Order: sequence, then C-alpha cells, then structure tokens
Amino acid sequence: MGVRVTIVLDDANAEKLRNLQAKMIKSSSKSVSFSHVLNIVLEEGIKKHK
Repeated sequence: MGVRVTIVLDDANAEKLRNLQAKMIKSSSKSVSFSHVLNIVLEEGIKKHK
C-alpha cells in the first residue's frame, strides 16, 4: 500500500487519465484503478526527468 495524497487535477488531465484507464481496462482481464494509472504516468514522467 502507498501513501494517501490529495491532489487537484485540471479537467483536461483528469479526462486524459480516465481515457487511459479505460483503454487499460479494455485490454486487461483485471480491474485498473485510477491511482494505478496515475502512478504509471508519474513513474514514466519522473524517469524522463532524471
């Protein structure tokens, strides 16, 4: 389990993340949480900025 953090996303970014989540759900037999999608996107972004 991770750390619980409250963030505010603008509407456009929230929609992009929801669309990505929907694509991941369609291609998987497991559920995909919004937090999981956000963590994947953050991890990839952080790797690019190292």
